[in-house]
Amino acid sequence: MSMRIGYGFDSHAFKPGVPLVIGGLAIEHPEGLAGHSDGDVLLHAITDALLGAVSAGDIGTFFPPSDPRWKGAASHIFLQTALEEVATAGYRIVNIDTVLVMARPKIVPIAGELRERVADLLGVKPGEVGIKAKTPEGLNQDHVAVAHATVLLESVKLSDPPAQLVATADVDDEIDEVVKGLVGESRDISALGRKRPAFDTDDLT
Repeated sequence: MSMRIGYGFDSHAFKPGVPLVIGGLAIEHPEGLAGHSDGDVLLHAITDALLGAVSAGDIGTFFPPSDPRWKGAASHIFLQTALEEVATAGYRIVNIDTVLVMARPKIVPIAGELRERVADLLGVKPGEVGIKAKTPEGLNQDHVAVAHATVLLESVKLSDPPAQLVATADVDDEIDEVVKGLVGESRDISALGRKRPAFDTDDLT
């Protein structure tokens, strides 16, 4: 079994007149986060951590800010793409740990709800998601939200289904083809990741 670690980071300034969404959760606050999409700083950091863990590029590779399709897009779309890349590479999430750095709003009162929401989006148990909050003391970032995310992945072990297949397949030839597909040569996943044109390195959101 192999393991992979990924790290993601994102930051956004607060902006009046837009809703605040963090971790896929709508939060009551006078200001939201500025960005090309919905500005979800936490999901963006998690998305980059997942993509980085399987060497699939970063969020800008898949969703460049120059593309009008992603204007105001919900960030769970980006997260889903990252999860698909992880599955394609043959891995699954073991656990994920995050840190939110912001002066306001206070995250501690909603940390449990936030953990539940992120876990649901990732398809993992809440106990496999860490949500921590810090204030930006001495950093002169009182009007900015910052997120850090670290993810641990493990390779998915292929279950041994031939016995079950025998019970459900209609003919021997069909069984042979399925088994060959399951136990055939291992795939080279070193080149996984989508080949995309060069993109604007400015922050997506």
